[in-house]
Amino acid sequence: MIDIKRIKEDPEAVKAGLRAKEVDCDDAVDRILELDAQRRALIQSTESKKAEQNRVSKDIPRLKKAGQDVTPIFRTMAELKAQIGENEAALSDVEAEYRTLMLSLPNLPDPDLKPGGKENNEPLRYFGQPHQFDFAPKHHVDLCTDLGLIDYERGAKLAGTGFWLYRGMGARLEWALLNYFIDAHLADGYEMVMLPLMLEYQCGETAGQFPKFADEVYKIENPTDERMHFMLPTAETALASLHRGEILSESELPHKLFAYTPCFRREAGSHRADERGMVRGHQFNKIEMFQYTLPEKSDEAFDELVGKAERLVRDLGFHFRTVKLAAGDCSASMARTYDIEIQIPSMNGYKEVSSVSNARDYQARRGNIRFRREATGKIEYVHTLNGSGLATSRIFPAMVEQNQRADGSVVVPEVLRKYLGGLEVIEKK
Repeated sequence: MIDIKRIKEDPEAVKAGLRAKEVDCDDAVDRILELDAQRRALIQSTESKKAEQNRVSKDIPRLKKAGQDVTPIFRTMAELKAQIGENEAALSDVEAEYRTLMLSLPNLPDPDLKPGGKENNEPLRYFGQPHQFDFAPKHHVDLCTDLGLIDYERGAKLAGTGFWLYRGMGARLEWALLNYFIDAHLADGYEMVMLPLMLEYQCGETAGQFPKFADEVYKIENPTDERMHFMLPTAETALASLHRGEILSESELPHKLFAYTPCFRREAGSHRADERGMVRGHQFNKIEMFQYTLPEKSDEAFDELVGKAERLVRDLGFHFRTVKLAAGDCSASMARTYDIEIQIPSMNGYKEVSSVSNARDYQARRGNIRFRREATGKIEYVHTLNGSGLATSRIFPAMVEQNQRADGSVVVPEVLRKYLGGLEVIEKK
């Protein structure tokens, strides 16, 4: 969440930053300031009355010993107790509304981002050249079906629209992609984590996806447990809570992690004809990179994650571009995001295969994740960053479309061949 000190020091700057994200939170910011003032006044009043209560109660034995009537004092004590109770009830209501509003505010965008939505996204650099064919290329759905890589019909039969299943060489090719990503992250010194696929509500709250987007996940009903559980939409949701409520030592940072998980999204498959197949679905595989870092190392960590994602895509032999997102196209939790966008020929454009984002201290404040400075002992919030490294549901269709040959076969990227027994070309049986 946003630091309340930042809101109090310059509420107009906070409002302007949120408007740059195309979110109107002016009324919410004003109400937060009102509630903060009420909250502080109630706390001060309650503490004052408790101090008075303690002072008066200490006088009772002395007055009794002196033979004085203590009835008025007991009356005063009862009045103080009632007032304290009223204050605490009012404070509970104020703090509940205050917390709800604070959690509802998106993260502030970094000041160098352009305001507005995706129309203001800025391509920073291009790698390679767009793929050219001297024959009529096939759509990845047709290629995958003809080669027996993906079974869309039976995937839908098992789980409904928006699901598919990998078969034979398709399953092996998917697993080769995941192994390639895993090996690259291990070589870079990242810790591999295997995560639960079912999470508690607070994971979504810490990551910044709840409460606003709580209806966009697959919820799990458990008749023996009243807590809300949901299927993991991305490993970031779990990794952001790994150190929730902890105080790390400075020497533990940066903590660099990655995790493989299937991801579950309620988003429906697009009705656009050029997005049929694997581009949008309810379940897909992804390797997620994540870092906890010192605030002053945050930008350096962001550049590292962007470079890692670019290298993974480049070494697969793809043409792609890196795009700096405008403030309004960044997700609610993020201060900045770069997308790695790959060319999928059948879609006549680019599709995001990796988003690398910096949440600054926004998630850390929500999850109370801090570290202690070695030199001063001061406790501060960490910064959190995440990046896809990578999602296969976009890589797979780009791979088969860009590497197809006129006879309908597909050339295997060189970096994947060692995972497929040296196989160079996938041909129809």
